[in-house]
Amino acid sequence: MMLNEFEFVNATLPDIPRIYTALAEWLACMICIMRVKHRMKKWKFWCVSIFYFIILSLFLVTTNGQEGILWISCMAAAIASMFLFIKISCEISLVDAAYYCVRAFVIAEFAASIEWQTACYIGVNLGARGAVYQVICLLAVYGAVYFIIWILYRKFSEDIPGYEVTSRELVAYAIIGLAVFLVSNLGFVSTNTILGTQRTAEIFNARTLVDLGGVAIMYAYHVQRVDLRMRHELESVQNILHAQYVQYQQSQDAMDLINYKYHDLKHQIHAIRLEENKEKREEYLNQIEKELQSYEAQNRTGNKVLDTLLTSKNLACIKDRISITSVVDGKLLEFMDVMDICSVFGNALDNAIECERKITDPEKRLIHVETSLQRSFVIIRFENYCEGTLEFAENLPVTTKKDAGFHGYGLKSIRYTVHKYNGEVHISCEDGWFRLNILIPFRSGGQGDHGN
Repeated sequence: MMLNEFEFVNATLPDIPRIYTALAEWLACMICIMRVKHRMKKWKFWCVSIFYFIILSLFLVTTNGQEGILWISCMAAAIASMFLFIKISCEISLVDAAYYCVRAFVIAEFAASIEWQTACYIGVNLGARGAVYQVICLLAVYGAVYFIIWILYRKFSEDIPGYEVTSRELVAYAIIGLAVFLVSNLGFVSTNTILGTQRTAEIFNARTLVDLGGVAIMYAYHVQRVDLRMRHELESVQNILHAQYVQYQQSQDAMDLINYKYHDLKHQIHAIRLEENKEKREEYLNQIEKELQSYEAQNRTGNKVLDTLLTSKNLACIKDRISITSVVDGKLLEFMDVMDICSVFGNALDNAIECERKITDPEKRLIHVETSLQRSFVIIRFENYCEGTLEFAENLPVTTKKDAGFHGYGLKSIRYTVHKYNGEVHISCEDGWFRLNILIPFRSGGQGDHGN
């Protein structure tokens, strides 16, 4: 119905053109789809999207004029088609697809309602009732609404592993969406309800305001959901960092005991050498002394924290028949906090050792650690042999453990710590080698001299 076919003074507004509703629902779906990983190539995706818009438009136009239960059934069918479109287009779970569908539907309801009210009001007051004006108004209002929605949601990464929507969150989200839909459209179903009225202008006012409130509530719920996930992740990272520090302290006590035994053994060798002068015993003692000297050199990096940590991990590698080599200048890391050093080296070596334990051939269990200074940057490299391939998300490997929700924080903890020093982390897995490269601007000074 064109705008010149009604009288605004009688407070009687025509229904929203169904093609407008179809466009609003399609655009709302596209806003959600653009934020997650697509299942198909771009050209195929756009073909499917255009085809869906045509089908949705034909369905809504041909079912125009239905009332009561039939109208609700048609709306349910349209919502179901939105869900299928989102699920087919994106590599997401059914729960995530339903979550985005609820969001898209409420946004579409608000966009269609506010656009049509704007067009009717300005059209009557300014006398601009032609088709060109309607198109301009449609583009302007839809453009503004969906641009604001895109701005609001763009800061949230929708496809991070561990941020998937839970069933409980979906139920709460669906209840909000259902309540918004029922309250905003109750006046259209029957005029005999408590919210019903013969004046369609009042119905449109109520619908637009309720939809606006629904969009705001759903956005606030989404912000709160993501914020809780981020807090949980940060707490997990902090717990891992603290655990590494506690592990370092325990290792320090053990290493002190080993060093005591080491010095006692040196004195024992000296005493035995004075008492015995046989060639075989001399050769045997020389060999022991060389091994002790090798042990001493291997665990002297110039940084006591690294000395303790590397020795502790080296003992774990010996137990599991893992060959570990290190070329580490600990003095380069004096500007880092003790807990941060424990976090980076502890988590990186724990991940490498865990990976090597899964390799059946002991000859292939290899780990290499190296630090160097290049052009005012401290470069820390961790390399270990690996078998198979890894999937990456957000530049981090996806954990292969079944309870993924409680794992995968080791590398996140490393990245979190490195970013404290304005550094960067690069991870790759090529030619059978997993490589973790860390680049941190070098700073002279004592520990803790870093920015947040």
